Amino acid sequence: MSSEPLQTDQSPILACTICRDVQNFELLIVDMEDALGEQWGDLSFEDAIPFMEQPDAAHLEFIVLAIDDMDEDALDDLSEIITEARNRKIRTLLIAEDVTPASLHHLLRQGADEFIPYPLPPGELQTAIEKLRAVSQLSEAKQTPHVTLSANQESREGVLIAVHGLAGGTGATTLATNLGWELASIKNNAPSVCLIDLDLQFGTMSTYLDLPRPDSVFELITDTESMDSDSFGQALQTYEDTLHVLTAPADIIPLDLVGPADIERVLEMARKHYDYVIVDMPSTLVQWSEVVLQAAHIYFATMEIDMRSAQNAMRLKRALQAEDLPFEKLRYVMNRAPKFTDLAGKSRVKRLAESLSISIDLHLPDGGKQIVQASDHGQPLAVSAAKNPLRKEIAKLAASLHALDQSDEKAA
Repeated sequence: MSSEPLQTDQSPILACTICRDVQNFELLIVDMEDALGEQWGDLSFEDAIPFMEQPDAAHLEFIVLAIDDMDEDALDDLSEIITEARNRKIRTLLIAEDVTPASLHHLLRQGADEFIPYPLPPGELQTAIEKLRAVSQLSEAKQTPHVTLSANQESREGVLIAVHGLAGGTGATTLATNLGWELASIKNNAPSVCLIDLDLQFGTMSTYLDLPRPDSVFELITDTESMDSDSFGQALQTYEDTLHVLTAPADIIPLDLVGPADIERVLEMARKHYDYVIVDMPSTLVQWSEVVLQAAHIYFATMEIDMRSAQNAMRLKRALQAEDLPFEKLRYVMNRAPKFTDLAGKSRVKRLAESLSISIDLHLPDGGKQIVQASDHGQPLAVSAAKNPLRKEIAKLAASLHALDQSDEKAA
């Protein structure tokens, strides 16, 4: 046997090119060597996922997926590689030559982080690598600490508020998120608030607050029988040390993957630890919708002055009445309500309510472009647009709800 010591201080592999044949991308080889020296390797499409499962891949920062028009028939395989990398928090740089815009769009939607056309413009690879690393560092810096909840904490029996959009774009998530922030920001002994995103497929509370979606959320909601205060706290994210959020899972899951008992346990756990629990509901009625409706102290239904909102409000009312459920709990919210001086608009709202035999209890003004900007920047309106008219109305709502809750406690 050789007496030479084994080499144990080899530089770790920081990146890999993944392509059908790396010799088809000679300029890429040169740029990779300039940027990383010997700290990169090359893989075929077939070897990519198996390698990511090996210990040698522990230091991978990013992969470079290089494709041309001959690879467009393998989009499913390429998507699997991108998904596997994303699950392992490995960034993906897409380099493409003569690939259709549809294919590029598909791969970027699957989770590819950056795109560079081939042949590579001078210095472009190094710039993209620096950007990927900067994004990774920013993501790590933004990782919010887990919430520590005491198992012996006295039960609060917190107030449960649900928000249900009767149609897409009626402001349900905006209302839920900003109402939670306004409640948690009340001066003089601010209450504790937990947001729960039960729109399990397309929930965007995490986007509106720029929070990650940890894997622990999926583990929690699919195994609620073993849930305790510690595991519930581990699944929560914190915004500005003020607001605690149970985000939607990272991946789309079937709405019926969780049952009524699961949702009931989650709501009970949240109410035990928080003064207010605000739930953002999916627009779809599911098996466990009744659980939230029965438990909610207030159930907001957001709508607009249009035919789709009117029709959906009527459908929901009929569905609840048919099942003998408490539809009278619904508090209808008119989003983008007419201004005080818009008499014609106010008349339309009145006729709409009369035709549906409902009472519209809350009128929210149109917040304009600032609403979209705040959502895209991951900030509550109070932070990004404190003087916005919608923000002011939600702040008033939060103050009145808290005042009502305090008066009820004193009366009790």
